Amino acid sequence: MATGPCQNGRPLRSAGMTQGLQRSTHRALLFATGLRPSDLGRPLIGVVNSYNELVPGHVHMPALCQAIKLGITEAGGTPLEFPSIAICDGLCTGMEGMKMPLPSRELIADSIEAMMTAHALDAMVLLSNCDKITPGMLMAAARLNVPTIMVTAGPMEPGRHRGRPIGYTDLMEAEALVVRGILSQAELEEMVTEACPGPGSCNMLGTANTMSIMAEALGMTLSDSALIPATHGARIALARESGRAIVALLERGICPRDILTREAFENALAVDMAVGGSTNTALHLPAIAREAGLELELEAFARSAARVPQLVLLKPAGTHFASDLYRAGGVPSLLSSLLAADLVHGDCLTVNGCTIAENVRARHVTDDGVIHPLSSPIRPVGGLAILYGNLAPEGSVVKSSAVVDEMLQHTGPARVYDGEESALAAILNGCVRPGDVVVIRYEGPKGGPGMREMLMPTSAIIGMGLGRSVALVTDGRFSGATQGACIGHVTPEAYLGGPIALVRDGDCISIDIPAGRLSLEVETDLLDQRRAMWCLPEEKSMPAGGLLDRYRRLVGPASRGAVLE
Repeated sequence: MATGPCQNGRPLRSAGMTQGLQRSTHRALLFATGLRPSDLGRPLIGVVNSYNELVPGHVHMPALCQAIKLGITEAGGTPLEFPSIAICDGLCTGMEGMKMPLPSRELIADSIEAMMTAHALDAMVLLSNCDKITPGMLMAAARLNVPTIMVTAGPMEPGRHRGRPIGYTDLMEAEALVVRGILSQAELEEMVTEACPGPGSCNMLGTANTMSIMAEALGMTLSDSALIPATHGARIALARESGRAIVALLERGICPRDILTREAFENALAVDMAVGGSTNTALHLPAIAREAGLELELEAFARSAARVPQLVLLKPAGTHFASDLYRAGGVPSLLSSLLAADLVHGDCLTVNGCTIAENVRARHVTDDGVIHPLSSPIRPVGGLAILYGNLAPEGSVVKSSAVVDEMLQHTGPARVYDGEESALAAILNGCVRPGDVVVIRYEGPKGGPGMREMLMPTSAIIGMGLGRSVALVTDGRFSGATQGACIGHVTPEAYLGGPIALVRDGDCISIDIPAGRLSLEVETDLLDQRRAMWCLPEEKSMPAGGLLDRYRRLVGPASRGAVLE
């Protein structure tokens, strides 16, 4: 280990802040924090901690952060912790606050860039969990391109209710059962105390756990890190080992763009299809790729879905939890299966300095009821589908793994709502009937603004017993917790006058998921007439100023990751 301003003959970034005659004031300020001269002779490693007391996926992070810092110190580095914001999608679902999570992804990336650049740190460890935090941090890693390792904080264990395992999504469906008189309010409250038994990201395959899996599949975490339950001692050990590994990564001079190659993103897509991940990957993976200087188009998702079968079915689409996937062998065993079938690139580099193939060589599936063999997949195609048509000329996304067979193809009359709240009320009040196609618009990146997730309407459809007969189409997005024929990210969005803005009650909408089609069965001439008459509803305007106003002006389409342009 070098003890001066160089690492294996390479100047350290931090030397520009800590070394030389004209940096005496800089050293004095650092000494004021408790550092000593010997600390400044070591690599300065940023530890980005998204801890807060609001989010269950983050409340246990202090112990993980201490373990990371211990590992860095043991390996000869100097850890320097700084924070990142972290919003819980679940806590703002169905509220005005749901406009904030997706914009926060950009804030997270920008704030890390600001701190790392301002203080010239040499490398960083990203301590993350949950929906927008993990992709926001990975965007920063790709943008900065300094040696980086991500540590995710792990999923929550399932709860238990009257002898059966339950999770977060069971509550949303239970709310609709209360409305129908099938479940008592008292039993719902009983479930509320049981569904989320401790810290960790939501215990099903939502966006949080999907993105942890994506981080590992991309090679940005140590192997077998994505799904260790939050409360397990192995999670602490992994954090400590990640702290040691970042110093080794710096020594080797391996940076994120050495890892985040086109082939690495193809690996992530393959794993995404195999597990039937969240539709939000269609926003986050393109955004991360863009920061790495790559373009990951929606068609890449479609190509991967056609090539990679679905091997895993977790809640809410199935009965297994994230922790079950871990016990079945986790991401390494899944990668091993995919590698044996030549469905992933085994030569992709990872943050431990080894390739994917080297990391998974000795791994095997321990429960083929959770990770199905390729010879008997759950479905012959991947768990996400990309749909195009005159209703979505630039694309839309559906979690096909969570769609029952009878809804893979569906045609029905539109029931149109200019926002989530009115749609939810209509569903719960019985205004939506079997066969309908619920259309929720003006919820896109610009229209929201912020592209709220439609988890409450989709859960209400299931809870009202309509999951096998009603579809939902929106320019908003979904949670990984969504199930049913729910098609989101419709682009162009309604706010820009996209075709979804022209749909009227009673119009026939045709959905064909296997064929990748989403069509509005209205004559072109009539659509042209409607387009000429369309204007933005007055209530969709908003006062100038503030984060959401800036976001609305700068954000690009969902089909390109909803990044700021």
